[in-house]
Amino acid sequence: MKQIYEGKTKKVFLNEKGNLVLYFKDEVTGTGEDIDPGGNEVVGEIPEKGLSSLAVTKYFFDMLKEKGIPTHFIDASPEEGYMEVQQCEALGLEVICRVKAYGSFLRRYPEFTQNKELEHLNYLVEVTVKDDERGDPLINDEALIKLGILNNEELDSMKEITKSVAKIIETELNDKGLDLIDFKLEFGRVKDGKIIIIDEISGDSMRVFKDDKTVTQKELVEYLLK
Repeated sequence: MKQIYEGKTKKVFLNEKGNLVLYFKDEVTGTGEDIDPGGNEVVGEIPEKGLSSLAVTKYFFDMLKEKGIPTHFIDASPEEGYMEVQQCEALGLEVICRVKAYGSFLRRYPEFTQNKELEHLNYLVEVTVKDDERGDPLINDEALIKLGILNNEELDSMKEITKSVAKIIETELNDKGLDLIDFKLEFGRVKDGKIIIIDEISGDSMRVFKDDKTVTQKELVEYLLK
């Protein structure tokens, strides 16, 4: 296989079938010294974190497949740390679903969010541009359409899929005694123009609480797969 990319948390290879193979790394992202799935910096490394992230990703992608939600997922080997996925054109966006008010959402609107921490937001969807240097700036619906990134139908589909996934994940976590605070998805466009979920769905891309305390990637695996 030929390596074609290395990011903060993954190495990407192209295999002989023309599919991508993602190897999950042990690096964690955050801001400063704090681990945060919404952060853009690598702030450290946790042994076997990559295997934990892959196990959770497979868990949720298998679940989404059963429910008919389109993703790039083909197969995975959590024991060996890789996932095989379909090639597609990444949109270069991060789609954030805020289930409960927390973190940067509160900091962004302090005059409106006093005493609203962890208030349910009814699956509020925000879209940012993947751009570490500019801090992943927010982009609104009109700009997405005017810039030709998405058309109206694609935008509506992306939001609908995101909210559907949020409800699936929240229900699954609630059944395990966990609370979903927020999470992010990435989307891509396949050859027929269809918009699908790409990348991962793991502790690296979501914030989960247990009794008001953050659940780590490795703890999340234990709760979901025990």
